[in-house]
Amino acid sequence: MLRATIPLGRVAGIRVGVHWSVLVTLGLFTYLLGRSLADAHGNSVLVWLVAATGAVGLLATLLAHELAHSIVARRSGTRVEVVVLWLLGGVSELGDEPKDPRSDLRIAMAGPLTSLGIGVIVLVVANLIGPLMGGPVPDMLGWLGAMNVVLAVFNLLPGAPLDGGRVLRALIWRRTGDRLRATTIAAHSGRILGLGLLILGGAELLLVGNAGGLWLMLLGWFLYSAANVELAAAGLRHRLGDTRIRDVMTEHPLSVSAGWSVADLLRSQIVHTDHRVFPVTDPAGRPIGVLSWSDLTALPAAARATTAVGKVARTLPPTARVSGDDLLSAVAAKVVLRPDFDIITVIDPHERLIGVVTATDLTLAVQRSALGLPARRSERFRPPNTGL
Repeated sequence: MLRATIPLGRVAGIRVGVHWSVLVTLGLFTYLLGRSLADAHGNSVLVWLVAATGAVGLLATLLAHELAHSIVARRSGTRVEVVVLWLLGGVSELGDEPKDPRSDLRIAMAGPLTSLGIGVIVLVVANLIGPLMGGPVPDMLGWLGAMNVVLAVFNLLPGAPLDGGRVLRALIWRRTGDRLRATTIAAHSGRILGLGLLILGGAELLLVGNAGGLWLMLLGWFLYSAANVELAAAGLRHRLGDTRIRDVMTEHPLSVSAGWSVADLLRSQIVHTDHRVFPVTDPAGRPIGVLSWSDLTALPAAARATTAVGKVARTLPPTARVSGDDLLSAVAAKVVLRPDFDIITVIDPHERLIGVVTATDLTLAVQRSALGLPARRSERFRPPNTGL
């Protein structure tokens, strides 16, 4: 999951944020559009203000694209975690997978149709006001409309994680009834598309000397990497099947109160356990963070008595706070591939901590499932008497 550096609140009940890398996109498009407008209308403060407005407008339309996905997903019964804008566009983080091919197709098509609609409307407006007012504004609107049309068309290329890849998956899923096969085909198509963009960008950079090839290479690398993640996630879902979080979680886990000082923690019985990482809870017993011994090593000994555990604990990602009834495959696909993954906390309907799942638990569940064994060995198991 891509973390939002700056939360923007909620739109239609959906959390929205931006990653710091979106500033690069904003600056790049302001520069490119500003250079184009300056060539046509002269270099002035007004031209660059219009260019900056166009760049912000593009980000707003990207947000509309992602919100369209999310709103249709919620209406289809699919949970939405957050929408994040970043360097290469936007990401809608879904809490679970679409329940059927029809929902999958509707969710996938919502974004491109929204971008196409915005693009056509803005282009019509640009053509209507162009003869009336002149200046850089109609040109900026023409650029914004064209960018949205390009965005719609590009996103419909048939390779995951692009919307076109989702469309391809939905169509194959509907025809074959095999979600795993559909996901695998869409992900392989995404890898081919990503490699193609990498090669095309490299050729443009080396043979033509156009720096725009770097952007194509970055986009190709992202598509290739994301398609690999899709393949890994599909494998996890296949191997784990209908296993639920409650089937593998450790109940009544050791936790650390956010109000404790670090000195209190080091005097507690927790130091005598072999656990490496602990959930951090608020006074109501709700998990709010995660703490490992390595998080404390940089803290000076003199500060241990006055530093609260909550100050040094890392914030618990939303995807690491789940219900016992959630599918293990859906949760694992979102967190096990993250480099910062430590622990999954399991909460009750009142959001209080009732269990944890560690990376070791997930690895064991995947390995046992791959061998056709239950995800978790029964606690009542006793070795047979072999007479030896």
